[in-house]
Amino acid sequence: MTDLPMRLYVDALFTSPYAMSVFVTLREKGLPFEVRALDLDALEQQSPVFTGLSVTQRVPTLEQAGFALSESSAITEYLEDVFPQVPVYPREPRQRARARQIQAWLRSDLLAIRQERSTLVVFCGVQYGPLSTQAQVAADKLIAAAQQWLAEGDDYLFGQWSIADVDLAVMLNRLILNGDPVPARLVAYAQRQWQRPSVQAWVNQARPAL
Repeated sequence: MTDLPMRLYVDALFTSPYAMSVFVTLREKGLPFEVRALDLDALEQQSPVFTGLSVTQRVPTLEQAGFALSESSAITEYLEDVFPQVPVYPREPRQRARARQIQAWLRSDLLAIRQERSTLVVFCGVQYGPLSTQAQVAADKLIAAAQQWLAEGDDYLFGQWSIADVDLAVMLNRLILNGDPVPARLVAYAQRQWQRPSVQAWVNQARPAL
């Protein structure tokens, strides 16, 4: 497909981990795109122009030549199908399925972590107090799963980088960057993902003052 560049709609604070996942995918694949930031607090996602693109009124939304798609996993899987030359998912079917499982789990579970450790911790340096009992249970669940998926010394989940590594690192960094206890090898894993140029391009976006 040659209808480029694409347009990626994100939140104006650049704190959405889901918008980040799509942004990193586009950068990793070397695809030209432009970013449009929406002020969600000002309800710009409800403007007639945007609702004409995103029926669900959500970011991220990717627009390409009259085609618009929302929900980050749907977007990254679409990009993988249409632009497979630089993969961001494992090629082997079971590993690919596992990567999708991890993405879906991180988006649908662990709500207490997401509530008590917003991505303002990750991207804006905000700090929160101790985890509640419920959030600590979720943190323990996250750490146990990550340790099971990552053998000692593993750089990546599947032997080479995938977009699931970024998504997992974001969730771990909600804890790590707030100073919550996380095993050293998971801290090292998250730091390794954070050094990736595509990730740094998102982390270093100019953000308005809170």
